[in-house]
Amino acid sequence: MPDGTLDIARFSSLPDKGRLIRLSDRPPNYATPPEVFTEAVTPRDRFFVRYHLVAVSEGINFLDWTLSVAGDGVATPVRLTLADLLDMPQAEVMVVCQCAGNRRGLINPHVPGVQWPDGAVGCALWRGPALRDVLKRANVKAGTVEVAFDGADSPILPATPRYKKSIPIEKAMDAKTIVAIAMNGAPLPRLNGLPARLIVPGWAATYWMKHLVSIDVRTQPLDSFWMRRAYRLPAGLYPVRSSFASQATESTVPITDLVVGSMIADPLEGQELDRSGFVVRGVAWDGGSGISRVEVSLDNGKTWWDALLDQPLGPYAFRRFSLHTGWIGVGTFQILCRATSNAGERQPTVWKANPGGYHFNLPRPVTVSAK
Repeated sequence: MPDGTLDIARFSSLPDKGRLIRLSDRPPNYATPPEVFTEAVTPRDRFFVRYHLVAVSEGINFLDWTLSVAGDGVATPVRLTLADLLDMPQAEVMVVCQCAGNRRGLINPHVPGVQWPDGAVGCALWRGPALRDVLKRANVKAGTVEVAFDGADSPILPATPRYKKSIPIEKAMDAKTIVAIAMNGAPLPRLNGLPARLIVPGWAATYWMKHLVSIDVRTQPLDSFWMRRAYRLPAGLYPVRSSFASQATESTVPITDLVVGSMIADPLEGQELDRSGFVVRGVAWDGGSGISRVEVSLDNGKTWWDALLDQPLGPYAFRRFSLHTGWIGVGTFQILCRATSNAGERQPTVWKANPGGYHFNLPRPVTVSAK
């Protein structure tokens, strides 16, 4: 972690959660420790927590909770209960959820924002009705351009803008975009969106609205702080697979697709290992093409070795990798990993700097010693 963040970061536990790395309490922002990522599916109780607003719902009355589907883009506004969502056909998607600012805290010089280490990411099996099936209940009109979302968390001060986000109608109608009501075979944890959250495969988690209360189907782009001012990149800086034309300007575009990434979960920084060798383990992911290759270096990038890949769990999921070093002798070793996607995207050696500290996906060294 960067200097400064180390002074405030502490291992801590939240209700219904195991040990996480606390970065802030108001709002709650907790990272998953690196050792959790030896597995391809992140446990519910170790999944990272990310909030923008301080007032987080303490509980949900399931008898009273409803989801409004309205807006000028629908013919028949409806209000759905949890039972209504459960009665719809259920889809399951194994998908990586990653905060756009994951690893921001490792950038030097620092940029503003939550100083995340590696742990603002996780992979889970999400279950719930397809968003397009939810929208069909309200009879979406021709001419709709965006679908916007609001959650139950709220600001303390009236001047603070509510956290409202939108996605293009094409993404909303994708069969893999779902309203999740379950995670890894159980109800959503409270701090991961109970009772329902949006799942947008391949896109940054800024769009994955938690504690859903309303869906606004729109014939005009959403004009909110969180769309027009936040979570944007300089136009042309990154290739765009999934454009968001209705929110783009000449100078900036909304962040959408995840970039290829990987991390080492074992061994951990500073470990002392046996000179007979050890196994390097971790996970890799991208924005939806899947991972074709992971390489590991033991000498800070001078030489690279192909790691063994587990069977893929899906194009949007983590893919585990491992490499047995064999005999390495006595010394200090700087371990790196780098992933290549099926689309040919490989982790870079130079970060494309941007004011928000987004897409920081450089291979990060883990230094260990062998005796």
